[in-house]
Amino acid sequence: MPYIYILKCRDNSYYVGSTIDLAHRLAQHQAGTYGGYTSKRLPVTLLWSQEVPTDNDAFLLERKFKGWSRLKKEALIRSDLQEVHQIVHDEWMKEKEVNGYKGESESSSS
Repeated sequence: MPYIYILKCRDNSYYVGSTIDLAHRLAQHQAGTYGGYTSKRLPVTLLWSQEVPTDNDAFLLERKFKGWSRLKKEALIRSDLQEVHQIVHDEWMKEKEVNGYKGESESSSS
């Protein structure tokens, strides 16, 4: 089954990945044979993983989570979905302020 996962590296950074064999991939990361980011930051610790329905879902979620802030990843790791939602809302409000977004109710004049 496909998985999405988050590792904590020696330097306290997070690594987001996806795989169809979680145990095998974790062994690769720990041994340093997977290469790339984690091989230079050993040891790594699995903090969170989730089985997903398809390889494509795992790939898409990996790309999405890699773009998340550290705070949002930490809320997910804690399974605090209310906090994830709050962070998304706060990010949206900040983006709205920066770009001067006006919704329908704000742009309509009475």
